[in-house]
Parts: sequence; structure tokens; C-alpha cells
Amino acid sequence: VQLQASGGGLVQAGDSLSLSCAPSGRTVKDYVMAWFRQAPGREREFVAAISHSDTTTYADSVKGRYTISRDSAKNTIALQMNSLKPEDTAVYYCAGRNPSFTVIRRDIRAYDYWGQGTLVTVSS
Repeated sequence: VQLQASGGGLVQAGDSLSLSCAPSGRTVKDYVMAWFRQAPGREREFVAAISHSDTTTYADSVKGRYTISRDSAKNTIALQMNSLKPEDTAVYYCAGRNPSFTVIRRDIRAYDYWGQGTLVTVSS
């Protein structure tokens, strides 16, 4: 399964931005889907995830500012990012678990499918 992420860009602190992720050849409902991010010089970290039943989980650093959602009609996963901060600057990756697994995990090793990443830059 290939995942295609899009929507990154350059914004100012306090602005909003929405990312989108679409799996090729499969239905987005088949997967636990997540967003991770990797800032320069840092390890890739968990941001948010959504289960088959649309249960969501967020990293503490983005809770209340970010929203992950599934659009079955468009077959995409979205990450709505509000009140962006300079420390949110990173390459954002969408990821999917093997369809056999239905539990949300924050561990990067639990995800088998990855998109190419999209850069989000937040200026102060």
C-alpha cells in the first residue's frame, strides 16, 4: 500500500494548516492510520492516530490544537492543525498499520505503511 501525503507549507505562528493522506488501491477504513513528525535533528515522533471505529489519540504536545479525521467519501485521512507554533515545524508523515491490527499504537515500529512526508514550517 502506498500512502500519499499532501498539504504542507510555510505558515506563521498562530495560523492553521490541513494535511491529507490517501492510500492507493485500498480503503482508508481498512487501517489504523496515524501521523508522525520529524523535526531536524530529532527522532520521528507520534502526533495522532485514528482507529477503524474513529477513536482518536493525540500526543500531549498537540492535544486541543490538532484534529485527525477520516473522510470515507474521499478515502482520505486529514490532520487539521490549528494554533501552530514554531516547534511544530517538521516533516509530517502519514502511516498505516497492517489491516490485521485494530489497536492504536504510538510506537513507530507498529506501522507498516508510510507516506513520503510533507514539510510544515511555522515561522515566529
